[in-house]
Amino acid sequence: MTKTVNHWIGGKTVEGTSGQYGPVTDPATGQVTTRVALASTEEVDAAVAAAKAAYATWGTSSLAQRTAVLFRYRALLDAHRDDIAALITAEHGKVHSDALGEVARGLEIVELACGITTQLKGELSTQVSNRVDVSSIRQSLGVVAGITPFNFPAMVPMWMFPLAIACGNTFVLKPSEKDPSAANLLAELAAEAGLPDGVLNVLHGDKVAVDGLLNHPDVAAVSFVGSTPIARYIHATASANGKRVQALGGAKNHMLVLPDADLDAAADAAVSAAYGSAGERCMAISAVVAVGAIGDELVAKIRERAEKITIGPGNDPASEMGPLITAAHRDKVASYVTGAAAQGAEVVLDGTGHTVEGFEDGHWIGLSLLDKVSTDSDAYKDEIFGPVLCVLRVESYEDGVALMNASPFGNGTAIFTRDGGAARRFQLEIQAGMVGVNVPIPVPVGYHSFGGWKDSLFGDHHIYGNDGVHFYTRGKVTTTRWPDPADAPAGVDLGFPRNH
Repeated sequence: MTKTVNHWIGGKTVEGTSGQYGPVTDPATGQVTTRVALASTEEVDAAVAAAKAAYATWGTSSLAQRTAVLFRYRALLDAHRDDIAALITAEHGKVHSDALGEVARGLEIVELACGITTQLKGELSTQVSNRVDVSSIRQSLGVVAGITPFNFPAMVPMWMFPLAIACGNTFVLKPSEKDPSAANLLAELAAEAGLPDGVLNVLHGDKVAVDGLLNHPDVAAVSFVGSTPIARYIHATASANGKRVQALGGAKNHMLVLPDADLDAAADAAVSAAYGSAGERCMAISAVVAVGAIGDELVAKIRERAEKITIGPGNDPASEMGPLITAAHRDKVASYVTGAAAQGAEVVLDGTGHTVEGFEDGHWIGLSLLDKVSTDSDAYKDEIFGPVLCVLRVESYEDGVALMNASPFGNGTAIFTRDGGAARRFQLEIQAGMVGVNVPIPVPVGYHSFGGWKDSLFGDHHIYGNDGVHFYTRGKVTTTRWPDPADAPAGVDLGFPRNH
């Protein structure tokens, strides 16, 4: 019997009442294993109401109470790493090691939230005028919402709600309906850690749930990670409703390889960054820009490594890459490869016909490598979100930077070189939010913030780190003047000598 994933509202499982359900598929087999309840507008209202009721006490709770819960939560997450990873593999398809890595990166933000006491310290200036002091504090917003993508069903939610609740907010999480189970386990473990009912709620759904949160008057802020068209819609809609928004969009991340680079290291990096997690990462390297005469050798080295990657079910320890999330997505990714030659590319590796013995109905695709790709081809212009790597050729460093800066995306980027001066110029001249120097996927550690430029980010705040704390709080400045106690009215004795 197919299991059902229901909502988590007010500290307990709440069965869906809309009568609408979405299918959840095991990508390795193609079989529907689960159904997920899709929320109605009334269920959105119920989740927000639970969060609003919880805010009445959580918003004024002590920092000691919040951090005590978060420390217990961190310990429970650590103890259940394999359980969370197994759910991710079963519904997303990524290999177990990738899923464990996702959980580890999410834990970094929980650890940051455990230290929220120092992040929320205010400022004080004394005697700015005669007996006048000025203080600045940061206070929580209220009910905040997170809308998260399928590719990191545990990590991206943990980029949001731990910091939000540490700052004193309550949270409604709307995870992807394609792989919803990990979010429920995260919420259940938070309750086990002692998080009060209603502080963290998980609402499953589709566009009805999303629009319900964007339009709800009691939701103060919305965090989003997903594609650029949806990020733009989230930002426009929520902003029009007076909400604070951070909406992280898509990417086309470039890796510039200079002629002096260690080509073996660059090829290793290109393969892991392009094909890891089947390319379903907003920080995947999908375009390698080869400078000068190194292109042929670099492509040969990438091909040699790519051909050795083992593709199979995510729960098989021998697998290095799993299937794609859905059959429809697999077919869309394949279309970029099958149409590449007609648009001028040289198809070095074509993975579109790949199957896995015994799992023929899975959402399989092999690794594809396209060389001499033009900037006006579909494979270059679009975010493919699959294991397809494009190689572009340029004559100089300047040509490479100009090509990369012309992209409408500006999420992550990397340069491979042995020259410190070239690397320094690159990090200053490139128009992207995250830069790697001989590091292919420059996802910042938890105490720095993650976010791109241009069409990769809508809103003023990056996610987690200092920006995350600022996003989930708002500043308040108080100017205070107190009379000197020596000037107290006659008849009031405070033990101070009189000035007259």
